[in-house]
Amino acid sequence: MRIRASVAVVTGALALTALAVPAAQADGGYGDTKVTKVVVDGDNKAALSTSGLKTITVSVTATDDSGILSADPFALQGPDYGYWTTSKPVCKASSHTTSTCTASVKIDPKVDFLSNAMAGTWYVDAWVDARDGDYIWKEKAGSFKLQRASKLTVNAAPEPVKKGKTVTVTGALTRASWDAGKYTGYAAQPVKLQFLKKGAKTYTTLKTVKTDAKGNLKTTVKASVDGYYRYSFAGTPTTPAVNATADFVDVR
Repeated sequence: MRIRASVAVVTGALALTALAVPAAQADGGYGDTKVTKVVVDGDNKAALSTSGLKTITVSVTATDDSGILSADPFALQGPDYGYWTTSKPVCKASSHTTSTCTASVKIDPKVDFLSNAMAGTWYVDAWVDARDGDYIWKEKAGSFKLQRASKLTVNAAPEPVKKGKTVTVTGALTRASWDAGKYTGYAAQPVKLQFLKKGAKTYTTLKTVKTDAKGNLKTTVKASVDGYYRYSFAGTPTTPAVNATADFVDVR
């Protein structure tokens, strides 16, 4: 028989203070139930903009010799006292012993009081019940990155340009500021300038440029052949990777 504390939660609600987060419990369980895998949003990364409803999906795979019965709503905990709970998971068996239990949480940056400090590594706590009365409670059963959505632009000029002349490539790297409710420049970040020759299939990196204090980019190259220029940002733990939509330059 399992015994646990009853905690009142609101699905999808974000706790603003440490007092709103349920007291931590040690990992525990009964029998041979195990959590074997946790996946959040497919790749364990979830990027949020400054507005609009975002649905984050959480899947927890567990095993028990008698099979999995059900799971409680998963708790997601992160920096700056971040806390969400998912909907009630739906468990689907892949074998007699193994099931994947999937749930989701809906987040709106405008109403759920996100702060920039909440970006970073978040953890999934899971409680899963087996059909024979066994169960597992596991804190930090899995982790994912909650990220501030990014945007990247590029403009190559002049167009067209004479062969051997200078092409000036400008752009800007911005990311969602949940504090300000808008996108702001991402300063001092390395961004690759890449070129795709007309008719080719693979981009070549020409150089790496750092964003200025306002997230702006600017560099020059010599025009040689027709092709596409783009900026490419590899991302950080708090900000996803992004490629600018390429700009074509006709060389004459």
